[in-house]
Amino acid sequence: MHKEPYVFAQLIKFLDRSKFNRIVTKYGGDRYIKSYTCWNQLLTMMFGQLSNRESLRDLIVA
Repeated sequence: MHKEPYVFAQLIKFLDRSKFNRIVTKYGGDRYIKSYTCWNQLLTMMFGQLSNRESLRDLIVA
């Protein structure tokens, strides 16, 4: 069984979430957001790039 973290999880560790949240607060990125935050969108777009998806629909199916 696989015991080490996946590549995606290893890459996420390099991101400084507090700095990201400060930038989002500074520019009001989550001002009108109810559930899908900027952090979730960043992770989704990173996953799409890493998995070589061609469209948002392809990403949703994955």
